[in-house]
Amino acid sequence: MPEETERIPITVRVNGKSHSLAVEPRLLLVELLREELDLTGTHIGCDTTYCGACTVLLNGAAVKSCTVFAVQADQGEVLTVEGLAQDHKLHPIQEAFAQNHGLQCGYCTPGVLMSTYALLARHPNPSDAQIRKAIAGNTCRCTGYQNIIKSIRAAARGIEGS
Repeated sequence: MPEETERIPITVRVNGKSHSLAVEPRLLLVELLREELDLTGTHIGCDTTYCGACTVLLNGAAVKSCTVFAVQADQGEVLTVEGLAQDHKLHPIQEAFAQNHGLQCGYCTPGVLMSTYALLARHPNPSDAQIRKAIAGNTCRCTGYQNIIKSIRAAARGIEGS
């Protein structure tokens, strides 16, 4: 019979809500979000940091949650794609992607949205070079990126105008 792994108590704020739980040291942040907190908007794509579908914000920085242990988020603040919309109203980034056809199958979309959120927090009016660099870690196999870039530009204008 396998030995029971020691669990470590952590407290993490996810989308503004505090969660205290005990986790195995090897539990990944993406697994905590999806399996323990039932926040399945963060996708698991490759488990190797290549695709970026699992991108979330940890303490304001975009991270690939498939390579961060849940214990590393202890006392931290996590924002997932579920935390973007407020009061049943889409975030301006989500609106811009919907209006500008910035998604197709949608698998990469949560990670791209979170990378965009982090970009626009740092650079409210980003250049095309800044946009391309910010989403370089997000792989989309459907769109060819042109409408993603167009959506990010529109999101920047929408946030700036609000």
